[in-house]
Amino acid sequence: MDLGRSRGSLRRAGWLTRLARVIYSRPNDPPALRPSIILLQRQFEALHVGDKSALDWQGIRHYVEFRPRVRLYGWHSAQLPSWFTERFSAEYHRKRLFKEQRTRLLHVRPFEGRSDAPLVSSRERALLEVLSEVGVRQGLAEASQLVEMTYTFRVEVLRELLTRCTSVKTVRLCLNLGHELSQPWAAKLSRARLPTGSNRPWVSNSSGELLVLKRLI
Repeated sequence: MDLGRSRGSLRRAGWLTRLARVIYSRPNDPPALRPSIILLQRQFEALHVGDKSALDWQGIRHYVEFRPRVRLYGWHSAQLPSWFTERFSAEYHRKRLFKEQRTRLLHVRPFEGRSDAPLVSSRERALLEVLSEVGVRQGLAEASQLVEMTYTFRVEVLRELLTRCTSVKTVRLCLNLGHELSQPWAAKLSRARLPTGSNRPWVSNSSGELLVLKRLI
């Protein structure tokens, strides 16, 4: 919070602790996670909670983490400030997974529709963000288990996101796992209208985990 001219005197009197430029907290009232993310959104373009964090916030999780790591995405490469990382377990990545405008992200809204809440990916977008990390920072087994929980996902939202997805791997993985796990939304997606790439298989070998994604016919 910015207290104008009075912030210096309040800090010297011990009423405020300086976290960063024009950012302060009360000594006995440490910053909470969600208001802190809102502060970051003023500094990081298109910053939002995504991936497994967004799914977890919306009740979709494979297991409960002892110390949940907040996964944040933004438009540009950057590092989270130390005042934030010293207080919260978090990671930030530049992510441009969809053809979209940075000021109008696809299916990213304030959490639970509240005006005072951080921006969070919808369940459908968050799943695709998870799948985009398979072979990089995300294991296939856990990703598959998360797809098992997507029975109620909205097919029209998935269709729009997949149509505008820039990652062939992500599109193929979503379709393949959806069909393997008999998710109702998978049968309603027209594969011919989605960017699944050429007929060549997509292959990745990361951390000893071989992933081969064939183009569904």
